This record gives sequence, structure tokens and C-alpha cells, in this order.
Amino acid sequence: MAAPQIREIRRAYGFSEVAIVPGRVTINPDQTSTAFSVKDFEMSLPIIASAMDAVGSPKFASEMDKQGGLGVMNLEGLQTKHDAPDDLLNEIADAPQDQIGEVLRKIYSAPVREDLIATRIEQIKASGAKCAVSITPSNTKRFAPVATAAGADMIVVQSTVTTARHLSKSARGLIFSELLEMVDVPVMVGNCVTYDVALELMRTGIDGVIVGVGPGAACTTREVTGVGVPQVTATMDCAAARDDYQRESGRYVPIVTDGGIRTGGDLCKAVVAGADAVMIGTPLAQAEEAPGRGYNWGMASPDPALPRGTRVKVGVGGPLKQILHGPSSKSDGTQNLIGALSVCMGMVGAFTIQDMHRAEMVLAPSIKTEGKYLQLGLG
Repeated sequence: MAAPQIREIRRAYGFSEVAIVPGRVTINPDQTSTAFSVKDFEMSLPIIASAMDAVGSPKFASEMDKQGGLGVMNLEGLQTKHDAPDDLLNEIADAPQDQIGEVLRKIYSAPVREDLIATRIEQIKASGAKCAVSITPSNTKRFAPVATAAGADMIVVQSTVTTARHLSKSARGLIFSELLEMVDVPVMVGNCVTYDVALELMRTGIDGVIVGVGPGAACTTREVTGVGVPQVTATMDCAAARDDYQRESGRYVPIVTDGGIRTGGDLCKAVVAGADAVMIGTPLAQAEEAPGRGYNWGMASPDPALPRGTRVKVGVGGPLKQILHGPSSKSDGTQNLIGALSVCMGMVGAFTIQDMHRAEMVLAPSIKTEGKYLQLGLG
């Protein structure tokens, strides 16, 4: 009798299971550069605000730009469906937790208005900020030309899971090579978590890949569908695709790790795993300037058939500048994210983000508990 074919499970790792090894040479943090670029789009910080309505308003995009980062506005969210989104943001914040699903479905059921797409983009551009917008694949061909005509500087095509090939009943779905001919701005695509998909996406000609399925604080995709890969492993796999693609084509396509990042330590681990930048929502939703009023909720939360997110209370931790640049009033790593990154870069001897990719990382399942009995209340 033939031996049974037993499937093996590969081990995957998240932020809490790994640690960064100091380098042989250290440098001063003020000698480091945290710059990030996609094609000809440049930022001084490798931090992008998620396309969630709790951090995705024109005003918050302007604030992110002032701090050196980038805000992304959801073109299928509150800002493009309603003339007065602030009133609805208050309604979401005030809703009882047992009624929030119904409130979200009601508010988000309105159709997207192309006139509001142009209006919101013009508001961002009028502040002098760069404008990035997020669209789901099914609506990209319709809304991307409208957005770029209004002045959008970057298109982010984003869904829970994105592949270069999607089988459906439609006669002709979204083809990224054709999209790149339609719009003359950088195009980033996500989300994916595997080497093969990341490589295939890069071969279509897109300018950046977003990595992560389900790790966000407000996302319940992993609970609802069971799909997801821990962020360190997902980032390393997609970064390997980036490096192989660069050797194959001579073109460098940056990786952006999206979700699961709460502290400066998580940010640093994402970069050492291979990320060129990170996309975060909840840490920024805690900013005083954030439109979410101390709450955050996922982009898939209002789905009428299978919601994959919930409203989470994040509180208000301080001004956006303090969260990104400090000085920190907290010792848990949730403020001065860029300061933490610069210090870590100094510890591993990395002058640039790409230098960080060469730092060593080790498995460390006890990294957060070793010697920390008093902090954990166990002493």
C-alpha cells in the first residue's frame, strides 16, 4: 500500500515572536534617513495612514503630509458618499456597540458620487498636500480616471485579498497593465501575503505592493474566513519576491506592510522583515486630529452580507506630531514611532530603510516576557 500523503504545515511568525539583533557597528540616530519613495513619489517618513474613514479625511491627509507621511482617502467611504461626513462620524462614534453594525450598514449604503470624489481631492490639494486615494478592484476602472483628473497623486487598488488573476463571470475584469496606461500616477496594489502573488503583481508593472490580510485591530477577516498569514512571515515572503523581481527586471518595487503595527518595535520589525514602509490605522486613529473621534473601524465593517470588521474604541492619545515624532509621554512604544525607528536603525548600523533589510532577526517567543515579571504584575 502506498504511503499516505500527509500535508505539512509551515510555521509563520508575527511581531510578538521575533526580535532584532544589534549590528556589529552602530551609528547616531540623527545620521539615519527614513525616506520612502514609490516611483517618483517621495516621502520623508515610511508611514502611510490606512484608507479607513477614521483616519481618511481630507483634513487628516493634510496633517499627515505636514508630518512627512501620507494619508490615503477611501474613495468608497463616507467622504465620497455624503456632503456632511462629520455629522455621520459623530453618529458612528455615539452609536451603542450593539447597534454599530446596523448604523454602519445604513450610513455606507449610499452610492459614491463622482462630484464628491473631485471635491475631496481638491480639498486635499488645496492644502498643499499630496493626495493618495484607495479604490476596490471592481470600481477602479470607473473611479481612477475621475480621481487622477481631479489631481490625485497616487492610486491604491486595495481589497481584502488581491491577485494578478481573478476568475469571475464578468467579460473583462481589472487588468493592471491596462490601468497603468489609463493613469499617469504611481499605482500601488494590495493586499497579498505570498511570494508567488507578489511576484506576479510586480510583473504587471505596478509600482508598489501592500502586504497583509487580517492583522488590523478593527479587522475580523481572520475570524470570519480563517484566511491570513502573520505579518513577519508575509512581509519576508513578499520582500523575497521584490528582491527576485529586481534581479529579474532591474526595477525595484517597494513593499508596504499593512496592519498589526501598534508600537515602534512593531514598525522596526516590519522594516527588518523587508518592508519599505508601513500602513497603519489604529495608532493614527488615536491622534487628536483624527476624524474617528477616538474610534476606528475596518473598511469591510459595513459589508451587508459578510461584515469583516468592527468598531473599536482606541481613545485619544495625543497630537499626530507626538505620535509620529514625539516627545513621547508613554513608555509603551505607542508614541514617537519615527524616533523608535531612527534609534533602532542606529542600533543595527543602518543609514537607510534598505540597510535595515540586512539586519538580523531571530525567533524570540519570550521577547516580551523575559525578565518582565514586575511589568506584567507577576512579581
